[in-house]
Amino acid sequence: MKVYDVFNGDADGICALIQLRLAEPCDSTLITGVKRDIALARKAPAESPSRVNILDVSLDKNRDAVDGLLAAGCSVFYVDHHFPGETLPDAPGFTALIDTQPTTCTSLLVDQHLGGRFHNWAIAAAFGDNLNAVADELAAKSGLSAEQAEALKTLGVCINYNGYGATVEDLHFHPADLYRAFVQFEDPLDLIATEPAAWQKLRDGYRADMAEGLAAPVLNETATSLVVKLPDQAWARRVSGVLGNELANRNPDKACAIVTEKADGSYLVSIRAPLNNRTGADDVARQFPTGGGRKAAAGINDLPAEQLDAFVGVMSEFWAD
Repeated sequence: MKVYDVFNGDADGICALIQLRLAEPCDSTLITGVKRDIALARKAPAESPSRVNILDVSLDKNRDAVDGLLAAGCSVFYVDHHFPGETLPDAPGFTALIDTQPTTCTSLLVDQHLGGRFHNWAIAAAFGDNLNAVADELAAKSGLSAEQAEALKTLGVCINYNGYGATVEDLHFHPADLYRAFVQFEDPLDLIATEPAAWQKLRDGYRADMAEGLAAPVLNETATSLVVKLPDQAWARRVSGVLGNELANRNPDKACAIVTEKADGSYLVSIRAPLNNRTGADDVARQFPTGGGRKAAAGINDLPAEQLDAFVGVMSEFWAD
């Protein structure tokens, strides 16, 4: 039976699939893209029965495609931490591990499913998803040194960074290629120690882009929010998400947003709820066209230029009470 692995191109999606395929190796067809390309299930053919694993993309955004796969006789294994919609599919071929709590992620759910067999990959993913407190606790419980934990954090953040861009041409690596390079290592600490070329390129690119991002102008700042604006350039599109996480870590009482100019005049927006109140990012995003995400982190794919001021206003007011 044909197997399709459908996964988000960020750290959580890639590390989730790495764990799954280390536990259950198979020659699958990979379906992925940039982090914001989440309507991925429709790319899996629903013409004949197959096994489809879907990782770290919202069921709510993929429901019609999933229903089509199930109607075609496919078995669907769905693991995710985003809003799934009001109901789940009621079909014998559907199995789901879905938890929307802001302290978990898809890789942690896969880690639990596999009994912690490749736990360090889950820790790296948690760091990449900016679940730093959760990841630090897991690292300590696993007996990792502070140096090892910091190495996994750097890896997770860099994998996550690679997923951001308007198209895969913005990225250093297509997410499928990065997965193929990194799944060769059962333990990500071995990957870090051997420093393969892909890891060196990714790490160096992250450092250069982050230096540019931290120097970007502040569009608006209040006691509870911070909005930074980036230009329409590839480095800016790459760094937008991880810059948002970094600013959130530096300003734990503030919601942070990165507003990136697009060629068509609209804006790509990345939103982080305050670390000390990890909720509301999705509510803010959904007030605008093409907005969505989860409680702690969300985004808007195409914010019209005429709605920029309104967005800044919502950011200023939403967490102010």
